[in-house]
Amino acid sequence: MAMAEHSRKGRRRSPLFGIAKKTSSTLLTVAVTMLGLLFVTFFIGRVMPVDPVLSIVGERATQEQYMDVFLELGLDKPLFTQFFIYLGDVVQGDFGKSLRTGFPVWDDVTRVFPATLELATLGTLIGVFIGVPLGVLAAVKRGTWIDQVARVVALIGYSMPIFWLAILGLMIFYGKLGWVSGPGRVDIFFEDIVPSVTGMILIDSIIARDWTIFWNAVSHIILPASLLGYYSLAYISRMTRSFMLEQLSAEYITTARVKGMSEWAVVWKHAFGNIKVPLITVIALSYAGLLEGSVLTEIIFSWPGIGKYITISLLSADMNAVMGGTVVVGLVFVLLNIFAELLYKFFDPRAK
Repeated sequence: MAMAEHSRKGRRRSPLFGIAKKTSSTLLTVAVTMLGLLFVTFFIGRVMPVDPVLSIVGERATQEQYMDVFLELGLDKPLFTQFFIYLGDVVQGDFGKSLRTGFPVWDDVTRVFPATLELATLGTLIGVFIGVPLGVLAAVKRGTWIDQVARVVALIGYSMPIFWLAILGLMIFYGKLGWVSGPGRVDIFFEDIVPSVTGMILIDSIIARDWTIFWNAVSHIILPASLLGYYSLAYISRMTRSFMLEQLSAEYITTARVKGMSEWAVVWKHAFGNIKVPLITVIALSYAGLLEGSVLTEIIFSWPGIGKYITISLLSADMNAVMGGTVVVGLVFVLLNIFAELLYKFFDPRAK
């Protein structure tokens, strides 16, 4: 009797035990991934032919001034000792000070990252709401002119350098036609008027109900977001088409059509329903790619995001800022993968 009671209690604890085990495994994966990212980023920053001391004191500093800063930065210690000191600081949320701005790197990153988040999110939304229907339509109309056009559109967007499209877009839509505003998030005389609540100018202007600044921000973001959206669209539509072709050739689709089911139900309810799970991965990877890969777009459009911040910091030999920004982008990438895994369980009961 006692053994049976113990067995029943064990079975009752098993769901909680499974959740705890899965959570622990996820946290361990995140910790190991971030530790590896910190390790690689730190040592790349240290082996680069850049002298952080000279970046601070300048080339005209005396030997005493140079050595004071050298010791203050802990550069006299072994590399592994420096790494563990840096790791301890990062765990406490201290990424050091930016040599270029003079502010803590974490403050700089939290200030510039919302701009990248806003741009990448809008670009991903454009890619999803156009790319997914385009991929489905191309698969359904396989071999027709619609399919050929969709494939050409995806091929151009997937293979064309984003910086070239950005320059071309500025020349045509801003310089020649004047349909959109130029570089920056808003016109210069609108800067710092709307209180920063989220750091995303579109949302902040809506909160402040300042529609003049809102529409001005829209005219600035629409071109870079559309270009990133086109890049995302090309990847998403291509993968959606591939997934749909595989499903539309399956036997259960033929059976559904033989039973007289409508084409809309066959395509969207059955075929598309079975590609939602792999499509989540595609969209998550596309989103992460825009967050970390919009550097050239931000530079060309003078967009004050994390990509521009890291690039300028690198050119200024500000390695604290470069390492801090890279770690934050890596963390976001990991969190997006975890979010995609949670969505798997929501859309696919087999993953529960």
